[in-house]
Amino acid sequence: MAFIDLRSDTVTKPTPAMWEAMAKAEVGDDVYGEDPTVNRMQEMAAERLGQEAGLFVASGTMGNLIAVLAHCGRGDEVIMGYEGHTFVHEAGGVAALGGVHPHTLLNQADGTLKLEDIRRAIRTDDQHHPITRLVVLENTQNHCGGVALSAAYCQQVADLARDNDLALHLDGARVFNAAVYWGVPAKELAGMFDSVTFCLSKGLCAPVGSVLCGSKDFIARAHRLRKQLGGGMRQAGVLAAAGIVALEEMVDRLAEDHRRAKMLSEGLAKLPGLDVRQKEHETNMVFIRLTDEVKMSDAELLEALKAEGVLASDADPRVLRLVTHYWIDDAAVKTTIAAFEKVLG
Repeated sequence: MAFIDLRSDTVTKPTPAMWEAMAKAEVGDDVYGEDPTVNRMQEMAAERLGQEAGLFVASGTMGNLIAVLAHCGRGDEVIMGYEGHTFVHEAGGVAALGGVHPHTLLNQADGTLKLEDIRRAIRTDDQHHPITRLVVLENTQNHCGGVALSAAYCQQVADLARDNDLALHLDGARVFNAAVYWGVPAKELAGMFDSVTFCLSKGLCAPVGSVLCGSKDFIARAHRLRKQLGGGMRQAGVLAAAGIVALEEMVDRLAEDHRRAKMLSEGLAKLPGLDVRQKEHETNMVFIRLTDEVKMSDAELLEALKAEGVLASDADPRVLRLVTHYWIDDAAVKTTIAAFEKVLG
């Protein structure tokens, strides 16, 4: 059975143009800095995010970990959202591998952290306290509904960080979704950060990898940390070639994913038993809370949908997440709505 896979935009497969580029990629040893395709992709990525340099890494989790390790020493503290990917989904790496203490704040419904909460979280110069070094934001904010943070808000946090001698990192796994939502170049959302990661392997459709961007000095530190973590890749241009296609061809079309997510959200909202969370600034994610009318467990509902050819995922107890992407067309959205209607019927 060919499934309509809405579990995540990480399930995307390379486009035909990517396969062709990968087959023809000029490669070299990237650990020696000699892979021309990797070098070109890193430069493209940095330019698009308003940064000086970029570093190809295996995953967004690796990029975020490297960023925290590059900004912080052991025993330092990083401020981040309680719903942030770095806190929730990265296996505690900043603490386990970096000895960096996470100080979590409540994410607001729009994905932001209150400026006053950040300000209060900054430690005083006291021997009893860890030293606050870094603030991490996420854009788009996954757990809060795939919502896009605005450039104005990011600049406010950047100003607060600068005033307190803190570094600022963006987990921009889906920052291009945010840029397309706001109708601005990605650099307007990322240029004010000291470091930024983004994923090539989500909505941009490349098979593997993320890019960490920052100043030349920061990327020099990050390069050594990537090696320490076992992330030095050799003829990685085979993968970077798909990343170049992603940056050149796949960004603007993210608007289609957003449109289809809205179409899906509106269709599901009409069905009994589904409380569809509809917020401002949503991009390619649809979150559905199951009401008491739905007698099936989450697992039972997911299995019933799977039997109808639709794959979705659990986000929280009684909450499902569906994510649109390149391989989901209008027909797939209509089929998904019909599948929900049938299994709930």
